[in-house]
Amino acid sequence: YAAGYDAVCLFVNDEADCDILRTLSLMGVQMIAMRCAGFDRVDTRAAKAYGFTVARVPAYSPYAVAEHAVSLLMAVNRKIAIASTRVKMANFTLDTGLLGMDIHGKTVAVMGTGKIGQILCSILRGFGCNLLCYDVFESDEVKRLGATYVSKEEIYEKSDVIFLMMPLLPQTKHTISMDVLPKLKR
Repeated sequence: YAAGYDAVCLFVNDEADCDILRTLSLMGVQMIAMRCAGFDRVDTRAAKAYGFTVARVPAYSPYAVAEHAVSLLMAVNRKIAIASTRVKMANFTLDTGLLGMDIHGKTVAVMGTGKIGQILCSILRGFGCNLLCYDVFESDEVKRLGATYVSKEEIYEKSDVIFLMMPLLPQTKHTISMDVLPKLKR
């Protein structure tokens, strides 16, 4: 479908590896436009070698992404899917299986404090969380929110909840792995 067009538009799950870029180049495509903030699924070296311009949306709704992350936390913590199913079945029993935990006062880690991570930290402060952060570039804004930058090891040991808010790169790919799981706070 790309033949005869100057640009193709890819989304977050689309892959633009060297073989795909070679094919697109042979079709005359000159630009890869990403409909997401990251470009970790584009082989940027191959794109440069084939003369592609790669564009992305760096401020792709950072508030919506941070808010959605909190929504996922609350859904898992408060077992919303299970509770919803019970209500649909007219099962209104109360038991400890649906309680979850208070987020207030918990130690929450944010690994990756770019724009989305900064917004997430601000939201979490509203819940009364203690914030631990990790990033290769520390944010003064996050520090002003009262967060403390610590090592990955300290995050694993002390955090009740961990958010991964960083791009998927070779150095971040296995941030949580089988080797890390035993190190996590119980």
